[in-house]
Amino acid sequence: MIKHNGVYEQETRANMKGGPGEVTLQHYFRKAECGGGHIRICAKLIIPPGAGIGLHDHTGEDEVYVVLKGKGRVIDDGNTAEITVGDSVLTGLGKAHGVECVGAEPLEILALVVTY
Repeated sequence: MIKHNGVYEQETRANMKGGPGEVTLQHYFRKAECGGGHIRICAKLIIPPGAGIGLHDHTGEDEVYVVLKGKGRVIDDGNTAEITVGDSVLTGLGKAHGVECVGAEPLEILALVVTY
């Protein structure tokens, strides 16, 4: 299946997981398009400056972030770190994470959630 840029389903969530502001999700593929298997989310997260996703856990699943654009701050399993283009984060096994945009431009992250 091929989807070209500009045709992705998009939604905006306010206060995602208790975080500040709004986060836009551009869904590359929905779960049903992946054979209904173990992929729960395959999307680009677009987080404006000052916005973020609140701290939340991943029990029974892993989430991978790959930073595509911008600068952010992530809390992962109690550790806080700055993230930027090319950085990646893996959270799972019941551990928790949260992320916020700390740069002047939106933070764009490829997010992939895989369930066990």
